[in-house]
Amino acid sequence: MRTKSLKKNKINVVTLGCSKNVYDSEVLMGQLKASGKDVTHEAANNEANIVVINTCGFINNAKEESVNTILDYVDRKEQGLVDKIFVTGCLSERYKPDLEAEIPDVDQYFGTTELPLLLKALGADYKHELLGERLTTTPKNYAYLKISEGCDRPCSFCAIPLMRGKHASQPIEKLVKEAENLAKDGVKELILIAQDLTYYGLDLYKKRNLAELLENLVKVDGIEWIRLHYAFPTGFPMDVLELMKREPKICNYIDIPLQHIADNVLKSMRRGTTYAKTTQLLKDFRAAVPGITIRTTLIVGYPGETQEDFEILKNWVKEMRFERLGCFTYSHEENTHAYLLEDDVPADVKQDRANEIMDIQAQISWDLNQEKIGKTFRCIIDRKEGNNFIARTEFDSPDVDNEVLIDASKYYLKTGEFVDIEIYDATEFDLYGTPVSK
Repeated sequence: MRTKSLKKNKINVVTLGCSKNVYDSEVLMGQLKASGKDVTHEAANNEANIVVINTCGFINNAKEESVNTILDYVDRKEQGLVDKIFVTGCLSERYKPDLEAEIPDVDQYFGTTELPLLLKALGADYKHELLGERLTTTPKNYAYLKISEGCDRPCSFCAIPLMRGKHASQPIEKLVKEAENLAKDGVKELILIAQDLTYYGLDLYKKRNLAELLENLVKVDGIEWIRLHYAFPTGFPMDVLELMKREPKICNYIDIPLQHIADNVLKSMRRGTTYAKTTQLLKDFRAAVPGITIRTTLIVGYPGETQEDFEILKNWVKEMRFERLGCFTYSHEENTHAYLLEDDVPADVKQDRANEIMDIQAQISWDLNQEKIGKTFRCIIDRKEGNNFIARTEFDSPDVDNEVLIDASKYYLKTGEFVDIEIYDATEFDLYGTPVSK
């Protein structure tokens, strides 16, 4: 087997899964760089001889993608294109013994809490003094800020507590310092992430303390937008909405995965809420912050979901008219509470239901976007792609929401800058605009 043992080591970090994994990869890369290592992210053309794969183990599709990526790099190793492969992240945390047995050509597997051990295997030392310093992989103008790890919620379908452990908040001072470092590097938008933002502070401060954290973050010079991802509907701290309304830096946007609305499904999912309570919560959101954008995600095909349950969900989606919505088919995950139930909704029925929900949402999104035509929005320019500059409003998160396209042959814009854009056309998921000269 050909090796590159004479070549200077270069480490390629490959990230799969959610924004929490992106953050973890960035921390890993920051640590490696501080130890003098040559590190890159998702390099092409086999330019690195050591690979670290940060895996996702959330649902079947994500697990399959992670396994396929590992096998792809094992194949490259057999061809002599890479020397060493290390695997970390949620899949490795959850299935380490199985992976070691089935894919032994990986040099070593690490769980989600074993960063010091992974660094040691890579010839680096874990540096405690690197408070939030990391190599960001997102466009320079925005970055994720992980405010807590793990989850204490008992949701029946979710394996995240198995992979990420119990909820643990990061101290406010540490997060502010991290935000200051990001701002010095040109970051203008912070996207707060956690398994559950609303639980923030209960362990450290004995109260839900998201509002106090936000009050400290808005004081950071250079940060102009703060966006909230992944809130839980039970026990939502309403003081956050009061702060959102009065503080211009906090985007009028919230990502609150609701999963379902039929009472018997919510009960089986162990969500701790009901149709009536959830509907009232959304009405309270919209009353507290007029014009708020609410993003949610739903699961269809959960064990025991009847056609009647699905009709309740479908009619509720029509009624609520969410600004942003994603829908997933239920994935039967071992060692979860729901795994004890029969996965009795056929795969084709699950997919048909998901498609039906997304068809409804596409029409809602079309209608809402048509209302934006002729209006002007403050947008941040993320990147240039082909013949367009790609921008976002405060009501849109990267990768999952609407984008604003501006003709690059007619206008020159700087990435990372805020620009007022007038919308002249819209589709279900894209807006088209022109800069407004001041």
